[in-house]
Amino acid sequence: MSELRTRFAPSPTGFLHIGGVRTALFNWLLARHHGGQFILRIDDTDQQRHVEEALRRILDGFRWLGIDWDEGPELGGAFGPYFQSQRWEIYRRAAERLLAAGHVYRDYSTEQERAAEKAAADRQKRAYRFRRPPITDQQAAQFEAEGRPYALRFQVPLGRTLVVHDLIKGDVAFATEEIGDFVIVRPDGTPLYNFASAVDDVEMGITHVVRAEEHLSNTFPQLLVFEALGAPLPAFAHVPYVAEPGSRAKMSKRKLPEYEKLGILVYLHQYIERGYLPEALLNYLARLGWSYDGTQEIFARDELIEKFSLDRVHSAPASHDQDKLFWIEGEWMKRASLERKVQGVLPFLVGEGLIAEPLSDPDRARIERVLVALGDRLKVFSDILKLGRFFFTETPGYDPDAVKKRLRKQGVPAMLAELDQVLAQTDPYDEATLEKAVHDYAERTGRKMGDVVNPLRVAVTGQGVGPGLYDCLVILGRESCRARIGQALEMLHAASPSPP
Repeated sequence: MSELRTRFAPSPTGFLHIGGVRTALFNWLLARHHGGQFILRIDDTDQQRHVEEALRRILDGFRWLGIDWDEGPELGGAFGPYFQSQRWEIYRRAAERLLAAGHVYRDYSTEQERAAEKAAADRQKRAYRFRRPPITDQQAAQFEAEGRPYALRFQVPLGRTLVVHDLIKGDVAFATEEIGDFVIVRPDGTPLYNFASAVDDVEMGITHVVRAEEHLSNTFPQLLVFEALGAPLPAFAHVPYVAEPGSRAKMSKRKLPEYEKLGILVYLHQYIERGYLPEALLNYLARLGWSYDGTQEIFARDELIEKFSLDRVHSAPASHDQDKLFWIEGEWMKRASLERKVQGVLPFLVGEGLIAEPLSDPDRARIERVLVALGDRLKVFSDILKLGRFFFTETPGYDPDAVKKRLRKQGVPAMLAELDQVLAQTDPYDEATLEKAVHDYAERTGRKMGDVVNPLRVAVTGQGVGPGLYDCLVILGRESCRARIGQALEMLHAASPSPP
């Protein structure tokens, strides 16, 4: 077998969907498994829809995931350029070859003429397929003299059955009668997808075309282009789409607001901005529609490369499971070093103005202590703002529900004032000593521990749940904890009705 070469060819017209990322990952894993080459090609023939920001996000997103490309943007390569918008001359030469060989013809038909033909077909209740219209040499010369624009169309040979030997779906057949003569070059000289993609695959020596199953219908006209160019066919594999959670319905851009309400992330940049680990997302996407032994869920990058094969990719759609992804993320977060976690949460703390850069030694020490205290509660790096913001502020943001449930009770303000004195007198001010002091206070006053620690937690952290209370007390420090108890008492006093 010659060197295996795969490619991923995204259009920079929007943000990268996780389904597209999974397709790119399958291409990359296949190439790495066989010691081949993974090519990144940018399908930017539609310059009106080109979004520069989308291109940057594609490249940065792949770098973040660790999907490196052997040829493509920023690297170049022997088969460049790797932007379709820079390959017009290559397409022009290929079109001229096909025109000279009789596979392609000049189509002078107008939009109105084609619309009339389609309307006639609709009235006769038959499918409309454009076929080469009869035209004399004299008419062609007249059109040329008039400067009438023309498209280049591929003349589809009739009476044949085309078969795609798909590595995931098996053999798929299609009759050429179902394919109309298709445009390969518009009147303005720009090539269309089915033509440009096939030409690029030939020119770049692509051996395996692994792409979304929505392109399966494109494969049949592309087979004709490969054949007309006298090029060997690559192996094809069409990956099923990613379905909605618990369903077989394809995830739709139109439902993005609905997905967001459910906490379902659709685009790669959303996972990056939320603070997911790239290893976790890579692991999850590889398992989305691919299986190894049916039980293993956690795969390191090198394991995926070693074990990946297309014959284990399922032919049916795989449902996106945000809960499973979150579990995989948690498993990878457990494996992350403390330094990795510090670097992961730092952008979120800096972005909120809670920590300044460059990071001082005391700030680094505090972040490390907070992360140790949070333990497995930290699933994604942005959780630091939800679970640990109060460690980095002068005043905790009080959760109204926690305040109502734990602080607005008879006797609680007096108890907090007594606990303030307990904290003032505890020495040394460490976890073990604090725990004993609070326990002794509860026993001395005849209170249940829950009735003591829960109000104390809310007074100091503002939250009803979180890291261990004594960890919080030590990390915040004696003076900060006492100040916060004072703030809680002021809040409760201000909210109390004045005596008559």
